[in-house]
Amino acid sequence: MNMTSTYHAPTFDPTVDELETLKQLEMGEKISVPEAIKDHVSGRLVEWGFITRSASGLLAITPSGLQLIRRQGN
Repeated sequence: MNMTSTYHAPTFDPTVDELETLKQLEMGEKISVPEAIKDHVSGRLVEWGFITRSASGLLAITPSGLQLIRRQGN
């Protein structure tokens, strides 16, 4: 196994905190990268493509992130 590759489980099971972050972004709350680090926002959300980072350093929810929230029934 290549030690530099990132393992991804076949499905993404979000934590409560990850869902909360997605909901905040969906509602238009602005979260900067430094705030995300301070609040321990999971890097898994970026790795799986549920959030993206803008050139100005703000995080934004992606269409995949919106679908994840809807699938969770929240």
